[in-house]
This record gives sequence, structure tokens and C-alpha cells, in this order.
Amino acid sequence: MGGLREDAGAWEDAALTRAAQAGDVSALALLLERHRPRMRAVALSLLGPGPDVDDVMQEAALVALRRIVDVRDPEAVGPWLRMVVRNHCRGLLRASWRTRSLDEVPPDEVPLPQDGGTPEQVLESHALRDWIWEAVESLSPTLRLPVVLRYFSTGITSYQQIAEACAVPVRTVRSRLHQARAALARTLADTVDCGHEDVLRRTAESWREAHDTLAAAERGEFGKVVRDRYSSGVALLVGGERLGGADLLLAGMDCDLSAGVRQRPRHIVAGRSLVVWEMDLISPADDPDHCPPGVAWIMTLDAGRVDRVSLYHSPRPETPAEPVAA
Repeated sequence: MGGLREDAGAWEDAALTRAAQAGDVSALALLLERHRPRMRAVALSLLGPGPDVDDVMQEAALVALRRIVDVRDPEAVGPWLRMVVRNHCRGLLRASWRTRSLDEVPPDEVPLPQDGGTPEQVLESHALRDWIWEAVESLSPTLRLPVVLRYFSTGITSYQQIAEACAVPVRTVRSRLHQARAALARTLADTVDCGHEDVLRRTAESWREAHDTLAAAERGEFGKVVRDRYSSGVALLVGGERLGGADLLLAGMDCDLSAGVRQRPRHIVAGRSLVVWEMDLISPADDPDHCPPGVAWIMTLDAGRVDRVSLYHSPRPETPAEPVAA
């Protein structure tokens, strides 16, 4: 009889997994609830009792939301979920073994799909993205920004990078992510049956806007873009410090173009109230080290208009030390 129960459980898992992969939000919620006790048992066995267990469980749930489409054997979704938990636990333990603080734990310990897809690209492949983004939009601005950078950007994902972009200590980033994950878990549970906005459409529109903005700047029309799409009191910040407003935005763009620097959109994150444009910076051919490799425009919106632009410049890659001649 035990075998029959196991077969029935595997069949139910497979049915729920296939439904979740097709975008059924309720099916994914049921799937996570079915396997929560065993997932938690894995975390407890590796970490022991403590707050890290809750963090790992919340992180694993977010990974499952992003990665459920990757499960190739729906009947084995239980082991897959426990593997997600185990990988995150091992990440924490490795950090401890290396005598690093938990604030320095690398971003997602579960690898991205082998096709190189980003978290945002994975989300675009199924309907769950709209449910997740609606929950993200419900967060306070203070919690929303680190969550968006951590889980949806491609170049600002470590605690240290997020701390620099948000101009707060690393310990504050960790605390805010802990609060945000708990809030997301509650909101996702409460909004299973609600309708959600089409995030894919909004992201596509933001890609077009990024390209249009750069093209307008090339034509000398960046000022018109700022007047049309930005608030009159827009603020430009770097490292959390306000440097100026619209005039400085225009001067900075003119300075870059005059120096031969160009920008190319690499990744777009688009919410109703927060948009991140990750750009490659292309230095002029005669001065290849003129600028850092990339910049992120982190923009907050008010009534659809940009009211704040925070710039985060990607660090230059470290140059290997020259070998010392014997």
C-alpha cells in the first residue's frame, strides 16, 4: 500500500508541476506547500535551528518561482526542490568555512539554466512572471530596490554591489532582503487568484524606450526626452548622493557623446515604479580605458514619469599582476 501512496504522490506532483509550468499560479503554490516540510527538514539538517533556515526557505521558494520551467521530470520535483534548498545551505556553509561573513555570500547558488538565460528571461517564458512582479510592486520602495537588483538584474546581484548601488551598509542589504522575502511570501500567498498586469509587454516597451532615448541623444534631442518623460524636479544621484537635476543629466550625456562614449542596452528590468536599464559602455577606439565597462540607470517613477536616476558604474576588471622576473 505504501508503494501505491508513493505512486499517487508522484502523479500529483507531476500534474501540479506541469500546471505550474503552464502558468497556473495556484498549482505552484500547492506544490511548494506540499514539499515545504521536507525542504525545511533538509535546511535544518544542514544548518541547524536558526534564522538562516528561514532565509534559505524563502530564497528557495523564489528560485522555484523563477525556475519551475526547468524541471524536466515533473514526478521528481520533490528532489529538485530539496536540491535547491541543499545548494543554498551549502553556499552558506562554504562561506562559513572560508571565514567570510554571511553578508559576503555570493548571489544565487543555484546555477542559471545551461542556455545562459537570465532570471528575467526565464520569467518571460511563462505566466508566473506577472504574479511575481505584482508581489514585487507591493513592496515598499526601500525593500523593492534590493529585491529587483538581487533577483532580476544581471550585474548588481551580490550583497556588496547592491550595497553600493543603494548607498547603504551590506548588513542593511541583508536585513532588507530578509524582510522583503518574508513580505513576498505573504503577498504571493494572498494573490494566487488575482489578475495581474502583463509584465512582458511593459518590458518590451522599456527596451524600445531605452533604444529611442539613446538614438535621440545621438541626434542631439536628449533634452526633449527629459522634458517629455522625466519630472521637472528629477534628481541625479551617484552613490546615494544627489549631484544635480535635469541640467546635469543633459551635461553628462553631452560630455559622454563628445568624448566618443556610446551606450548599448544589455538588460532591462521594468516595473511600474522602478526601472533598471543595464548598459554596456563603449569607450572610443583611441581611448579604450576611458570609461568603466558598464552603467546601470536605476530609475524610480512617479505617475509614469522618471523622478530619480541613480547611476551605478560596473567596476573595471582587475588586471592580473605582472609576474616577477626571477
